[in-house]
Amino acid sequence: MPIRYDGAVARFEGACGVEEALPLSDWLLATPDVRLDLGACTELHTAVLQVLMAARRPVDVAPEDAFLKRWLPSPLWGEGGP
Repeated sequence: MPIRYDGAVARFEGACGVEEALPLSDWLLATPDVRLDLGACTELHTAVLQVLMAARRPVDVAPEDAFLKRWLPSPLWGEGGP
């Protein structure tokens, strides 16, 4: 599964496709004080990106993939940036 939910932590792994957007949205709405770990994410569908941007929750762990890290908009990053 591209996104694993472990309590208040969502870990993005590999390619996260459009089918992940709705479950992610539901989880974000139902979970307070979430932590987002994109460290192992290699691809992110724009629908998933839109959910992340709408939720206004900072990403705690930036993707290791240099292209993806550079491509993600700055409003997703917490105070320290990527």
